[in-house]
Amino acid sequence: MPHWSDALRGLDACAEGIEWAATQPDAETAWRTCTRGDWMLWSLAQGLTRETPEHRTLIAACCECARLALPHVRPGEMRPLRAIEAAERYARGEAISRAELRRAADDATYAADAYAAAADAAAAYASYASAAAAYAYATYAAASYAATANANANANANANANAAADARASTLAQCEDIVRRHHPESPL
Repeated sequence: MPHWSDALRGLDACAEGIEWAATQPDAETAWRTCTRGDWMLWSLAQGLTRETPEHRTLIAACCECARLALPHVRPGEMRPLRAIEAAERYARGEAISRAELRRAADDATYAADAYAAAADAAAAYASYASAAAAYAYATYAAASYAATANANANANANANANAAADARASTLAQCEDIVRRHHPESPL
């Protein structure tokens, strides 16, 4: 008899996520016990129709997750914050064009690229998280990256490998709380 998680393979879920889901008796239990906000954002994005209340809720959760990384952005660098704010306008249903969202996301990506070139990984990931929140209006792959990049920003802010791993896990758990608050029921 097939397991509920077998369907994740056809959706191109990550191997680690599929392996974990196979240990869960059903999708509802998996949703209740998951501590990975990135996996939860990914699963919410599956099959969503753009411009719907559900899509806007997904974007709102992405924005909240990305905001957690903003402390790693250098003072005065506003492009990541502007990308999040643009995506939040979309999530609230305010008038914003796709071109405006794309420009804000692109600008946050340029900030991330500059940080990466300067070997400031935490700030780069924080900026990528912001860009992902804004790009999520168009590409669902960006949704989970808003949490993953945030976790990587917090991990890279720690020189100690154990502290970095703990910071990454803690950030993904914070994102899990955010996602579950926005969407308490399993989408699978």
